[in-house]
Amino acid sequence: MTFASTIEHSRKSVTRKAIGLRALFALARQRRQLARLDDAALKDMGITRADARREAQRAAWDVPSHWRG
Repeated sequence: MTFASTIEHSRKSVTRKAIGLRALFALARQRRQLARLDDAALKDMGITRADARREAQRAAWDVPSHWRG
């Protein structure tokens, strides 16, 4: 492995980690927003207050299965 390829590999790894962190922060923000929706908005989406509460209380690292490699 050359020095240039090592640098490129490191850059890609850092980029993937940054994207992953941004996705986790976005997911946490969306869950907090879900918890603040009123009953009419939840009904429009077809979920109950209990569903919204359960989703909002999930840990930040509890991500959808398709996110896991």
